[in-house]
Amino acid sequence: MSYYIHAAKFFLKNTTENDGWLEVTDEGKFGDFIPSYGQKPEGEIKDYGNQWIAPGLVDTHIHGSLGHDVMDNDWEGINEMSEGLLKTGVTSWLPTTLTGPFDQLNAVCKTIGEHAGEETGAKIQGIYFEGPFFTEEHKGAQNPKYFRDPSIEEYDEWQKSAKGLLQKMALAPERDGAVEFTKHMSQDGKAVALGHSSATFEQAKACIEAGATVFCHTFNGMSGLTHREPGMVGAAMFLNIVDDELICDGHHVRPEVAASLIREKTPEHIALITDCMSAGLMPEGDYMLGEFPVIVKDGTARLKNGGNLAGSILKLNDAIKNVVDWNNNTPEEAIMMGSYVPAKSSKIDDKCGSILPGRDADFLVLNKDMSLAETYLNGVSRYQA
Repeated sequence: MSYYIHAAKFFLKNTTENDGWLEVTDEGKFGDFIPSYGQKPEGEIKDYGNQWIAPGLVDTHIHGSLGHDVMDNDWEGINEMSEGLLKTGVTSWLPTTLTGPFDQLNAVCKTIGEHAGEETGAKIQGIYFEGPFFTEEHKGAQNPKYFRDPSIEEYDEWQKSAKGLLQKMALAPERDGAVEFTKHMSQDGKAVALGHSSATFEQAKACIEAGATVFCHTFNGMSGLTHREPGMVGAAMFLNIVDDELICDGHHVRPEVAASLIREKTPEHIALITDCMSAGLMPEGDYMLGEFPVIVKDGTARLKNGGNLAGSILKLNDAIKNVVDWNNNTPEEAIMMGSYVPAKSSKIDDKCGSILPGRDADFLVLNKDMSLAETYLNGVSRYQA
């Protein structure tokens, strides 16, 4: 049976409404929103009092969680990740790979391509390849022995194996063939991200004008901004319309720097991500990120050899809370950056990221302090804090 949600605040796509009723249909879709000055609907009403209703969060850059890594190429593990993500307010996601050999990445494409849609938790909206077309100077926690120039032929083969689900790829704009690759992939309706790169401002701009849509974890793994060499950071800050991923755990980027980027680009162009690795939702200790040993301690994941940050253990619901707690943003802006913008930047906003009539009723109940109270999937409550 259909029902209505009543709450103190609703974060709809274009407006924030105080009070009112949101319909959830028999099919588990969003129906109409009735504002507080309208007539109270008849039928079942779930009353959330002073709590808030927000769209489910969309994590478009996440490698692992609960001891699992996408590169393990284990469908049961990926499904466990999808279940765990509901505890973080995430209802849609892009399983994210690391740099690796062609065959390993191809095997991941085949596994997800064959099983996507069978997941029982957060919905897989595509695959994100973070690499392998990167630059060694900004390798981060990626293995440089697999770095190479972009190959349209490899992309086409991966896409075939993934049954069209390879949704997003990150590359370094200075690699030979980067512009041509970007044109090919963007014209295929997919998203190109720019990162792990020493590119000049001009090289980054060339890929953006060729169709790239987003910068990969802005500030991290890219050439910095100076007054005569704007670099990748300068391109991420200056270029219009393009979106910027941002890890707001307080470790990858200082809150003041995060605030500066958000202020410059506006929240409509900031995609909050986690870059979470297998230690997400797990205790501190020793883990692996791809082929590299990692130590998780004091809220960070770092390579044992060298100490580089190796992804994060951030939960996306904590990221949206952080930017509000840091006095950087309003709740409306934080929710937009954790739902609509990630979806838009990855070209999946036709499926998720907003409360709209006819969309799957994937939504959150938030407390006034931005903490997560409940996660709904297809109109069914799946997690209660």
